[in-house]
Amino acid sequence: MDTLLYHRFTEERLRESLHDTPVILIHGARQCGKTTLAQAIGSELGYHYITFDDTNQLQAAKTDPIGFVQSLPEHSILDEIQRVPELFTAIKASIDQNRKPGRFILTGSANVLLLPQLSDSLAGRMEIIHLRPLAQIEIAQQKPTFLQNMFNADFGLSSNKNNYIRLGESLADVITKGGYPAAIVRATEKRRSAWYKDYISTIIQRDVQDIASIRNLDILPKLLSLAASQTARLFNSADLASPFSLSRPTIREYLAVLEQIFLIEQLQPWHNNLLSRLIKTPKMHMTDTGLACALLGVNSNALWQDKILLGQLLETFIYQELRKHADWHDEDIKFFHFRNKDKVEVDIIIEQGRRLAGIEIKAAATVTQADFKGLNKLKDACGGQFAAGVVFYDGENILPFGEKLFAVPISYLTQGNRNG
Repeated sequence: MDTLLYHRFTEERLRESLHDTPVILIHGARQCGKTTLAQAIGSELGYHYITFDDTNQLQAAKTDPIGFVQSLPEHSILDEIQRVPELFTAIKASIDQNRKPGRFILTGSANVLLLPQLSDSLAGRMEIIHLRPLAQIEIAQQKPTFLQNMFNADFGLSSNKNNYIRLGESLADVITKGGYPAAIVRATEKRRSAWYKDYISTIIQRDVQDIASIRNLDILPKLLSLAASQTARLFNSADLASPFSLSRPTIREYLAVLEQIFLIEQLQPWHNNLLSRLIKTPKMHMTDTGLACALLGVNSNALWQDKILLGQLLETFIYQELRKHADWHDEDIKFFHFRNKDKVEVDIIIEQGRRLAGIEIKAAATVTQADFKGLNKLKDACGGQFAAGVVFYDGENILPFGEKLFAVPISYLTQGNRNG
């Protein structure tokens, strides 16, 4: 599937970066659309393309990194750069001799900044763009407005036509489909599941061995499946280690590898001196719910019937959608979660500078004042720093629930702002 059928909102940032930065690294999970985006821009601007999935190019670069970089045209795309970390020092030397903007577009299916072989970063010479699987509003080709509206505490209620839709069982279908371009165009759930299974096999056999020495590769699919069952829950290495005859440090090392290749990520806890008894454990999220469902062997019907799992995966789904929105946002955005020992919690906290907003998530079609318990506690603790609180629910209307508190339909994220 050619992701050019979908306009990637990251494209504008990439084009801007090429005007003022020598090296742009587009990194993210394999098959999320990095190569297609780089080649689309590169072919338009006359870039030379090399992929290190080509064994000959890979061996040439490893054998003589300096000579390889010196032989490149001035504008080059180097695809799957994590396979040749030796090139970074040579690229740095080349950039120091010629700092012309836009010389290199790199893509990587692993977080190369965490590679132990990387002796010197390209700090000050490289911009990093994190490309994630397709967002729902990219698929719908709608403008992303949620973060701006939330931080303005303005969802246009006075002119709201209330024309959002209740997703119902189709919510489970959206979650199981995920956002990988090659998966979402497959005609049936069975075919999508087959793609995801092949995807996991390919990554473990190729990408993992490029960046880490793991003796028990056969454990990784099982560990990833277990992680999928724990998505949106507090991270507990003991729970993840218990099914395997491996130590907790080893399991943590394996999880770090899965995080490095963008399959899982941790959401750190939020802290505030005015709130006591806070739990300081991160949450774990899968980076794509379609992948999670394939690992768990659940289709949309099974997910709809399992309300506990539906709630978990919906939280991960919305968290990842908001991460994608944040990648396009003009200001720096940080994500956290909040929970105290009395089990008062806020699923997602989003910081923009000194201001913050809270997100709660529920799969039900009704919303009550009780659903705002955690958001009210957060609002009271933060005072003027509190921008807004939102409860996502499967309804049709944006509703006010007090000052700066709103119930917002989940379809706002899947279809965009239908009211303008």
